[in-house]
Amino acid sequence: MILQSLNITLVFTSYGPPGALNYGVFVISLVVYLTTVFANVTLMLVICLDTSLHKPMYIFLFNLAINGLIGSSSVLPKILDNLIDNMKDILYIDCILQVFFINVYATCAYAILTLMAYDRYVSICKPLQYHNIMTPAKIRLLLFIVYCVPICSLALQVYFTSRLPMCRYTINKLFCDNLAVVNLSCVKNTWGDLYGICLVLIFVVLPLTFVILSYVRILFVSLKASVSARKKALKTCTPHLITFINFSLASLFSVIYNRLNISLSKEVNVFMSIHFILIPPLLHPLIYGIRTKEISNSITQLFQRKILALGFNLKTEQRCNDALFISTK
Repeated sequence: MILQSLNITLVFTSYGPPGALNYGVFVISLVVYLTTVFANVTLMLVICLDTSLHKPMYIFLFNLAINGLIGSSSVLPKILDNLIDNMKDILYIDCILQVFFINVYATCAYAILTLMAYDRYVSICKPLQYHNIMTPAKIRLLLFIVYCVPICSLALQVYFTSRLPMCRYTINKLFCDNLAVVNLSCVKNTWGDLYGICLVLIFVVLPLTFVILSYVRILFVSLKASVSARKKALKTCTPHLITFINFSLASLFSVIYNRLNISLSKEVNVFMSIHFILIPPLLHPLIYGIRTKEISNSITQLFQRKILALGFNLKTEQRCNDALFISTK
């Protein structure tokens, strides 16, 4: 990295001056962000506290919740600050870090969703071998690969990007992404573009193909099964399918927004900019909380235990106070 670039300040030009639109987006984004944090942390606590949920599918879901928090927290606090601040800027080093964490969020989310599809495939297509295939050691290995390979690959991409000489210092977006930083360069980044294409093939196209093939196989097996088994398979796969389609559409819109120079209104421009890191992390825990019976039952039981424990403590405290009052009297 060119050392002088560490102290360079970049300016965002898509925010505009503080006004009604900015304040409205700020309030909506803040509410969604706080709800996202609450929903994901709640889901993680439920999975941790309920030992009946210590299964491969919920371990992957736990990691999906962590990934969602990484994605939203790497971007939204800075967006919220820029929406109401007069200076819409960011240090170059912070911009590079933002690019890295956004890319980690996107690639790891796809990888985790692919693992979840694999888990559903083994559960439905090879039910008798499930526990022999999805062992704790294998789950740890798969999660290690899911995090290690994307992080190392993306760190190299960010390194290539950070080595480019800069001749522009304005970004016409709400936050930093790799293409926006590359476009600030004075030279063409041919090797970086080729490397980026390879990453897209490995971390997007390959997982998408695997998920599609998995569900094609699940469909064939389900068609040969009984009606009750077919309904059970559909109920098991529905949350994952909704989550995967939702994230894929968000990714597609983000790619279209980043790659194509389309003339859009300011409102649509704002939505296209932030929905990729705003919507999926919020919807994923809500979808699984609503559609998955085990999680919804676990949440209900945990709340009931807390309420009963609180009621018991209040009664105990009241009895102690009554006994103290009688003894003093």
